[in-house]
Amino acid sequence: MTGRPPVARESLDDDAALQAGAAAALAYARTVDDRPVMPAAAAVEALRAFAEPLPEEGRGALDTLRLLDAVGSPATMASAGRHYFGFVIGATHPASLASAWLADAWDQNAALPVMSPVAAALHDVTARWLVELLHLPVGSGVAFVSGATVANAACLAAGRDALLERMGWDVQSDGLFGAPELTGVVGERAHSTLSKSLGLVGLGRRRVVVVPSDDQGRLRAAELPDLAGPVLVCAQAGEVNSGAIDPLAEICDVAHAAGAWVHVDGAFGLWAAASPSLRPELAGVERADSWATDFHKWLNVPYDSGFVACADSGAHRAAMGVRAAYLMHADDDPAAARDQVDWNPEFSRRARGFAVYAALQSLGRRGVAELVERCCDCARQFAERLDRIDRVEVLNDVTLDQVLVRFRAGSATGDPDPGADDAVTRRVVDAVQASGECWMSGTTWRGRAAMRISVVNWQTTEADVDRSVAAVERALASA
Repeated sequence: MTGRPPVARESLDDDAALQAGAAAALAYARTVDDRPVMPAAAAVEALRAFAEPLPEEGRGALDTLRLLDAVGSPATMASAGRHYFGFVIGATHPASLASAWLADAWDQNAALPVMSPVAAALHDVTARWLVELLHLPVGSGVAFVSGATVANAACLAAGRDALLERMGWDVQSDGLFGAPELTGVVGERAHSTLSKSLGLVGLGRRRVVVVPSDDQGRLRAAELPDLAGPVLVCAQAGEVNSGAIDPLAEICDVAHAAGAWVHVDGAFGLWAAASPSLRPELAGVERADSWATDFHKWLNVPYDSGFVACADSGAHRAAMGVRAAYLMHADDDPAAARDQVDWNPEFSRRARGFAVYAALQSLGRRGVAELVERCCDCARQFAERLDRIDRVEVLNDVTLDQVLVRFRAGSATGDPDPGADDAVTRRVVDAVQASGECWMSGTTWRGRAAMRISVVNWQTTEADVDRSVAAVERALASA
């Protein structure tokens, strides 16, 4: 005890700060489409105001909030707006944003039902809806995590443990030292977060068999190696540049015949399953053993939010479960809410299911399908309109939401100059970003510079495509 009297809550500026924060957030959400998509250099320079020594005396909640809004808001990327097309970054649907505000006020720990009955109840409802919406096997183990990196790691851990358990090795008890050798198989165009996940679970980022991909980035199933011993095959639903989906049915045929575990990294492409017209692109996905995706991409919920699903719920729980005498666990009644700590790499964690529930409840099955289909329609419109412009080359088959574009230094009918084309492409990307009209990211595709356009915003329309194409055309004219 310090002997100091407690500070009366009424004497603080809590209510004023909460009201100011809500007002600032609402104002930002209302005006995000009117802001430059990339912040001005002066706004970024103003961030130096934050670089001060830790004050001896606090400035108070209200003044702190005002500082954050005054200095921070102008320096944000307007990635929640309809003109941002970079990095497969989604926006925030109003229902999810509002529910996230409420969830932050609730401040629930979602580890156990005894810690938050509402988090447990909504998790179970939302998990069931997702399994149905994405056409995954009924009874799959499900967890909400921070994003696809952790989701991939959780799935790979479940697959690793299940495969080695068949060999008589208990990873959770004995670790990996001395364990039977396990082989990881990935496609040439596997995402970098999958590589990171392989490292996290002890399988190695480079200690994998890499299978060549086709010109769209799809793993060539015919070139899968002989799968002997415990093998974990990693397939992909949505190559991050082209949007291409691996031949999942063929991969499952080969892998399961050899007793391998098939994991699907579907960070954004798995959402095609929600659309009746796009679902055929994912043929065979339900035959995999585990799946990872993001909610903060195509479902448009606030960061951070990802999804783990394992068909073998026992393997999932065995890899993640924990017991301690001080914890009050739910019983094993299938009708009871589950202890989410048994399905999740994290123990104490925020209740990410609230925003997901709000999005699904607000949109419904048809609304989610419409969101996905409209984004894909806009991606095709981008490709069609850009392809009509001289010196523009669309590089991929636009099957989902991703468009890859390269710009030519000379006429489209002249001889290509790869070095000059790369330089022009980079200048166009830089000019578009600096314009503030829209924002597309640069990338490298098959060794060449390219512009990557990703359409995953619930608000984007054909008019936004036209505005953005015009900005690209202006940038090309001056490149």
